[in-house]
Amino acid sequence: MSNTATRLITLIMLLQRQPNQKAGDLARELGISVRSLHRYMTMLDELGIPVYSERGPHGGFSLVRGYKIPPLVFTPEEAVAVYLGTSLVDEVWGRLYRDAAHGALAKLDNVLPNEQRHEIAWARRTLIATGLHRGDQTAVTPILEKLRRATRERRRVQLTYRAYNRPETTDRKFEPYALVHGWGWWYIIGYCHLREAYRSFRVDRIVDLTLLDETFEVPADFDIHAYLASNPTEQPLVTVRLRFKPELKRLAQDNRSWWETLEERPDGSILVTMVNPDVLWASSIVLSFGPAVEVLEPEEVKQQVIEWAREVVNQYR
Repeated sequence: MSNTATRLITLIMLLQRQPNQKAGDLARELGISVRSLHRYMTMLDELGIPVYSERGPHGGFSLVRGYKIPPLVFTPEEAVAVYLGTSLVDEVWGRLYRDAAHGALAKLDNVLPNEQRHEIAWARRTLIATGLHRGDQTAVTPILEKLRRATRERRRVQLTYRAYNRPETTDRKFEPYALVHGWGWWYIIGYCHLREAYRSFRVDRIVDLTLLDETFEVPADFDIHAYLASNPTEQPLVTVRLRFKPELKRLAQDNRSWWETLEERPDGSILVTMVNPDVLWASSIVLSFGPAVEVLEPEEVKQQVIEWAREVVNQYR
């Protein structure tokens, strides 16, 4: 334990958990000497924390009966963790929880001691999370608000959905179980009456949504975490193997988050694999690397890249 504030808070928690603790036991828990422990006890007394001691084989240090640690006493690291979590709520949820996030931070600022406030000020300047969305979330905020309400009130919705790369839309009655943020997008997961199965839909592809007066119950055996583990929100349908030329292998190394695997070859080239929802998505990623990369498989992606490359050349002739 590296600082006085952390040790004092930990000491209070130890005393609250069990009365009549020996000085030696407490000192070992805190990693300090018995002499230092008595100094910390004096500090607690000066802070108004009611600590007393009893002599004898069954005696030791205790908190006055009924005393409880205040609910907002944090170590500096805990205070930063609360701040970072609140900041992520603002970044991910945007307008839906922005006021609540700012209000929580304002309350923290009013009640925390100077040491914790200084730590949060440092975190504001140096620990930043941004760019979690792949697109502007302003347009989907009204849909998100309705879906949040529908999941909270367990109300069915009627939605119009446009699947990826398809101009036509479908109308579905849907029971929304959970909102999930992943891969920079929002998804709603639940039961689709059209397909009579669990489904996930990307929120920004919902063209229209209406809350119905019909209610539903989430099945007792439905586990959102198990569903996500076995049914990723972007279900990979195409596995692609690529070869990066030796002189341009840095492009592969600098984009490791895109690849499932990355293998450096003796000739200096790099082989990677990636998974994508469909051939068109995979082909567009391949083309973004230009002549640096060669498609090894599947053949469908290779032919799509060739076709698009020819069309691009013809377009600029």
